[in-house]
Amino acid sequence: MYRREGLESIEVARRAAEIASDKQASDIVLLDIRGLCDFAQFFVICSADTERQMSTVLYEVEQQLGKDGISPLHREGASDSGWVLLDYGDVIVHVFSSEAREYYRLERLWSGAVPVLRIQ
Repeated sequence: MYRREGLESIEVARRAAEIASDKQASDIVLLDIRGLCDFAQFFVICSADTERQMSTVLYEVEQQLGKDGISPLHREGASDSGWVLLDYGDVIVHVFSSEAREYYRLERLWSGAVPVLRIQ
């Protein structure tokens, strides 16, 4: 199980969702994907209205979790692509533009996941 600085995976996921909310990300969803895949336990999915907002959300998630001693193992994508993924091991944070989120529809793809949190 993923642990850094005593935080459990669910706590890391909730913290990432809260940080995204603080930076005005929209339609934030925390999904429990345990039992559906073996590469992660939780997805945090959110949308940003502009590239600048997406960059801000990503920066703050990395900075604030970094203060807790948690660094991403991998980062994929760029704000101008409409989708960036931060891989924290058991927690994967997806930040989308509205258009990219509608195109990829991760919530639909992972429809068997258990929604833990939704912040409109």
